[in-house]
Amino acid sequence: METRNLTREWDKTFPQSDRVKHSKVTFKNRYGIILAADLYEPKEAEGRRPAIAVSGPFGAVKEQASGLYAQKMAERGFVTVAFDPSFTGESGGEPRYVASPDINTEDFSAAVDYLVTRSDVDPARIGIIGICGWGGFAVNAAAIDTRIRATVASTMYDISRCTANGYFDAMDADARYGLRWQLNEQRTADVRAGSYALAGGVVDPLPEDAPQFVKDYYDYYKTPRGYHVRSLNSNDGWNRTSALSFLNAPILAYSGEIRSAVLLIHGEKAHSRYFSEDAFKKLEGDNKELMIIPGANHVDLYDNLDVIPFDKMEDFFRKNFE
Repeated sequence: METRNLTREWDKTFPQSDRVKHSKVTFKNRYGIILAADLYEPKEAEGRRPAIAVSGPFGAVKEQASGLYAQKMAERGFVTVAFDPSFTGESGGEPRYVASPDINTEDFSAAVDYLVTRSDVDPARIGIIGICGWGGFAVNAAAIDTRIRATVASTMYDISRCTANGYFDAMDADARYGLRWQLNEQRTADVRAGSYALAGGVVDPLPEDAPQFVKDYYDYYKTPRGYHVRSLNSNDGWNRTSALSFLNAPILAYSGEIRSAVLLIHGEKAHSRYFSEDAFKKLEGDNKELMIIPGANHVDLYDNLDVIPFDKMEDFFRKNFE
């Protein structure tokens, strides 16, 4: 039986709240991978509470943005878990640093499995929050898991679209074919080496001509603001061939069939804004919302407490848990 050695000291990129009880928990997904999570409980809670599972950004760990979101929502009365996705952080899974459109969507449902079995959680009032790439996985989870009553995707990336089409859909079929060649050549190199090459995290040192959004990523992941020793983006990045599975697995294919509530939040100045705007066009029903934050960039929605609309998120969940 696999076990996980979890860090017990507070090692987050944000200060601990005195209004919330914090503990470490684990649970399994349906592939048998043990997921590690931080549990946040409001200290004044009584009876069965509404609950939220949180993950992201893509290449981050629960000690970064997802933990901040989880703690803030716990201050507002929700039982929350911020979890490390499979193969990353303190969660299990081999080889390390692999991303998967299927398994990472399943990770959200595994967190719901955990929450529905808690005696202090109302199983009829469970939601999820996905940040950045996990915003896309959250929407995909909402399309398959009817236990999820409300979903927030904050500063969302559609990782499958970005991988297959490049930023701003600049890649064509020939470019995708070239990428497939490159990645499969890497598979051959990996199997011969007996190890998996990593793609590298956020570029360091930062080139002077780097795009602004790369500079924003650097400012978060590579400085004391957001650096964490277990974060892929802060260090050596994903397994390089992880990109293969996203090339032909569009994760938002059935998003138009989601019947539960969805709130998409994005910054006005974010390079990634088009992901949320296009995703919103596919959603059906009068319980779907798109919120654009004036002046905010992509990374502002990771940790900028003056920008992240926690009041709106609380109202959205409470309204749709009624």
